[in-house]
Amino acid sequence: MSIETLPSTNGVMIDLISEFQADCELRGMVSADDYVSCVREFSLFLNSRGKDALTINKEDLKAFLSHLKERQLKHRTLDRKLVYLSTFYTFLIDAERVTSNPILPFRRRYLQNIDTKNDGEMRQIIGVSDASRLVNSVLDTRDRAILVLLFKTGLRRNELCRLDLVDINLETGDVKLKPTAKRSNRLLFIDEEAIRALSKWLQVRKTRKGTDGPALFISRKGSRLCPDQVERLVEKHASRIGLHDPQSEKLEEHFGPHCCRHWFTTHLIRAGMSRDFVKELRGDARREAIDIYNHIDKKELKESYLAHIPQLGI
Repeated sequence: MSIETLPSTNGVMIDLISEFQADCELRGMVSADDYVSCVREFSLFLNSRGKDALTINKEDLKAFLSHLKERQLKHRTLDRKLVYLSTFYTFLIDAERVTSNPILPFRRRYLQNIDTKNDGEMRQIIGVSDASRLVNSVLDTRDRAILVLLFKTGLRRNELCRLDLVDINLETGDVKLKPTAKRSNRLLFIDEEAIRALSKWLQVRKTRKGTDGPALFISRKGSRLCPDQVERLVEKHASRIGLHDPQSEKLEEHFGPHCCRHWFTTHLIRAGMSRDFVKELRGDARREAIDIYNHIDKKELKESYLAHIPQLGI
């Protein structure tokens, strides 16, 4: 599985990685830092074998996968790293440095369709009291606002990371999402608890690096928060109070951002909200013809949301 390449010179990888980073940023990729970090790690590993990304073969990829597994990374983390590398090779093809992407067949053979230990298991659904305990245990203003927003809106982590300051209207309690292929509804609502949590974060945000940028949530370095960072912070806080066990192989003993989406759905339904309204707030695709004609009044939807969303006591 050797890759045909154009002539390479020593140190060319440094330039290619810099070009890849610029390309990621130009495309507006919210997790660009994670992509670049993974490529750098891969490049350093190959360098230890006297290779670079332009001259690898299947044995190099197998050795890198073994290297990652020695760190006892979870299957989804391993798969995500190969997705990052696959994106890099797509960039190299566009840059006419390689003629094929070796990651695609390798990932299909060694990672896809082999993680079956969680088949049939349900994600953890916590109660309102545990959600309250989690949120109120978080002292960091930013992290608390993130958790509250995840619980109160059912946002996906990628949707949360793409939010800009202008997308949040604290006066009306409205949240406008960026368009994505997965979501049919871009307008969400927040209640007084979420408004208070976000208001406190916006005050603190003024003192942080990157305050002049558009992103609602920023990292310690001032850059836009990425999905992996959101996952890590949610898992960190959930682990601290016993809701997340990073060592367990059971899905129901893990708690991450997507569990907040399940919590949002479950407790709105349990509170008696119309399933059509819940589907609308989740942004579920309209799969049936009748759904296209089922126009939902936004005012009525918001009133129902405010009447049914659980309170966390913050």
